[in-house]
Amino acid sequence: MASNVEAPESWYLALLGFAEHFRTSSPPKIRLCVHCLQAVFQFKPPQRVEARTHLQLGSVLYHHTKNSELARSHLEKAIPQFEDVKFEAASLLSELYCQQNLVDSAKPLLRKAIQISQQTPYWHCRLLFQLAQLHTLEKDLVSACDLLGVGAEYARVVGSEYTRYCNLALLLMERKLGEVHPLLTLCGTIVENWQGNPIQKESLRVFFLVLQVTHYLDAGQVKSVKPCLKQLQQCIQTISTLHDDEILPSNPADLFHWLPKEHMCVLVYLVTVMHSMQAGYLEKAQKYTDKALMQLEKLKMLDSSPILSTFQVILLEHIIMCRLVTGHKATALQEISQVCQLCQQSPRLFTNHAAQLHTLLGLYCISVNCMDNAEAQFTAALRLTTHQELWAFIVTNLASVYIREGNRHQELYSLLERINPDHNFPVSSHCLRAAAFYIRGLLSFFQGRYNEAKRFLRETLKMSNAEDLNRLTACSLVLLGHIFYVLGNHRESNNMVVPAMQLASKIPDMSVQLWSSALLKDLNKALGNTIDAHEAAQMHQNFSQQLLQDHIAACSLPEHNLISPRTARQPAWPACYEHMALSYTCIRESESKLTTHKGYHSSSLKDVYNSTIVSLRLLKIRGVLGKHSSSYTINLLMLIFL
Repeated sequence: MASNVEAPESWYLALLGFAEHFRTSSPPKIRLCVHCLQAVFQFKPPQRVEARTHLQLGSVLYHHTKNSELARSHLEKAIPQFEDVKFEAASLLSELYCQQNLVDSAKPLLRKAIQISQQTPYWHCRLLFQLAQLHTLEKDLVSACDLLGVGAEYARVVGSEYTRYCNLALLLMERKLGEVHPLLTLCGTIVENWQGNPIQKESLRVFFLVLQVTHYLDAGQVKSVKPCLKQLQQCIQTISTLHDDEILPSNPADLFHWLPKEHMCVLVYLVTVMHSMQAGYLEKAQKYTDKALMQLEKLKMLDSSPILSTFQVILLEHIIMCRLVTGHKATALQEISQVCQLCQQSPRLFTNHAAQLHTLLGLYCISVNCMDNAEAQFTAALRLTTHQELWAFIVTNLASVYIREGNRHQELYSLLERINPDHNFPVSSHCLRAAAFYIRGLLSFFQGRYNEAKRFLRETLKMSNAEDLNRLTACSLVLLGHIFYVLGNHRESNNMVVPAMQLASKIPDMSVQLWSSALLKDLNKALGNTIDAHEAAQMHQNFSQQLLQDHIAACSLPEHNLISPRTARQPAWPACYEHMALSYTCIRESESKLTTHKGYHSSSLKDVYNSTIVSLRLLKIRGVLGKHSSSYTINLLMLIFL
């Protein structure tokens, strides 16, 4: 047997090796890994080994199990110990506190660690970023920017230009939207001219380009963002070919990475999906969503970082909107349920996405004609959000519900006044403002004020064409075509509806195709084009059948009960799964309410759905809907996808 002096090192290394083997097995054998680490304490190891083992146990339990209390206990025991342990333990423990919505416990822990870590550049920079992120999540941008300023100055003092640029880039976030783009461009030039570690340089390029792309998308500038997005996609291809261990930085402060390379790849997929959805390239959005979700599944087998769950939720939110646009409501509803389940696993994730969940459910409610439920979901979402763009979208969407109901004039005009595109529009988003013009045009159309409607819709077309907002363009064209048809100008109507149909087929947008085919059928009849009228009627019949089948399939799912939360004040997702029975509660409009109109004979349940038109928009979901009261009518149900 080895001597007592030699034994601890050999048994410790053996147990550590077994633990790592079990952790990295496929699939991971976490229970055996934990047993190996716990066995270390049986040998009464030195204090440094004991502290390191507490940290390792806390990390494994935090990342790979749901036993957060035991993870917390081990991390708390590791913090008072040695410098090479306490900072990592403090960082992990603060993450755990945040997941449990204990932010007030996380902040003092990070502040104390920051105070005593100034001689350890890597951890000092990382902890400053972590505390700044907490303040950002709480919308305390002043405190966050103060910390980033401290980080930038510290990085300058220790000679880390890489970390300094990371801090300075995030400081741009406090600027107004119009000021950010030129400053980001300037920072990008600085990064291009920086002579440093190749991996760090490419990492910085990805960082700046992600910020640039997301700011363009926040501004609704889908066309303007294309050059930056292309650079970002090329950059991630370059960085994926570099090996992390090729050149190690000599400065400890440069060891900080804003995001692991594998996570960057998923992030680039994500912003590509955001752009594709906003531009109306839904097949491309589907393609990159599938790639990103596949990559996420692989990463989550070995890494339970909270950001991966956030990426997954955002991707699902986008693909849900894609399903609604392309006429797959049943699949969209199942994916909404999946988002609910993911958010239940993390209090912070649920808090950050509760408003989006209610909004998605509200959009689904509109698509299946459940207006009371839609209003309840949007009202709940308004209570939960502080994000200005999402607020403007929800208000727009709620206005669409009031338009549909036809008897909520006071509430409707109150909402429209708050999103007036001609005067003090509340957000800087180009696409949201274009949508606000469309909604006013739609309302004017329903009220028979056709000249006013045309003015609003032409403004929408001008804005949507300027930034390649294809779905909004298609919706504006088909509505203008409808107006010209009502006014008896059939040739001008045809000039609008034909390109609307072509664009809707390219997207593809099932609902706009349904609407366009209905108009083309009557237009061609009026123009004496019998063959074209028959072809349009057949297309309309096909689209109607597909939407009807999808509608019935969605309302038959147990998840359909998600549209009826137990209370309006507090969402209770688990309760929605209790006593699930197949439900057709969306089929509520009686046939007696239907009337026969010029070109449309609504006399059966099938006709209710044949006249339903569903369209939709990206992460910031906004919708329009209404019922025309003149002699030419469709029972229009429409969500605007910008």
